[in-house]
Amino acid sequence: MYNELYKYFAFTTPETNEDESNDSVEAAAFSDNGDENDGSVTICHNGKYIHCLTIIGQVEGHYNLPQNTKVTKYEHIIPRLVAVEENDDISGLLLILNTVGGDIEAGLAIAELVSSMSKPTVTLVLGGSHSIGIPLAVSAKHSFIVPTASMTVHPVRMNGLIIGVPQSLLYLKKMEERVLEFVTRNSEITEKRFKELMLNNEQLVTDFGTVLSGKEAVEEKLIDEIGGLSDALAYIDKLCK
Repeated sequence: MYNELYKYFAFTTPETNEDESNDSVEAAAFSDNGDENDGSVTICHNGKYIHCLTIIGQVEGHYNLPQNTKVTKYEHIIPRLVAVEENDDISGLLLILNTVGGDIEAGLAIAELVSSMSKPTVTLVLGGSHSIGIPLAVSAKHSFIVPTASMTVHPVRMNGLIIGVPQSLLYLKKMEERVLEFVTRNSEITEKRFKELMLNNEQLVTDFGTVLSGKEAVEEKLIDEIGGLSDALAYIDKLCK
């Protein structure tokens, strides 16, 4: 089992001076059998290994997006999360988000997996975490957002030809309920308030919804607090104790 897990995580501990402070963050060499650009790295922070995973661009679902689209493939993320959970050498997970959203089921699959992990997990929103990025942002045990980031809350929608309109509308409603239930279960925002933000028709020109700044996301109790990388790492360190 141990060797199998290390096909995902093969890192070496950097040499340190015994007199160095434990407060230093040291990069650990990381190698992987899969995609070299999958946006993950394992670091050594205060003597603990923390795996950092990024979700950027668009969350890709069951169909491949165009090659010129920056995507995060859920079939790459899910095995990494399982490996983090099962690897005793890894103390926690830092999930960094800068995503426009994407496939709802793929996003919820990743979010549910993160929320069910037993290890310390923290999310950090940089740039933005829109649409299905919201469940991903609230999936960890604690969430941070930088002041310049934003989050767009809007109803579930469908593009392209729609056949069987009543049935399609029912499907969208049920999908929206799944998103709503997850967000309210994993954050402090109420169902009523989240629906109000979702159905706001005074802010977006061609859509319903609300764009929240980092500060507003915290005020609305979607995100736990304003903070950056050092804050996120310090919180994981705190959860590990």
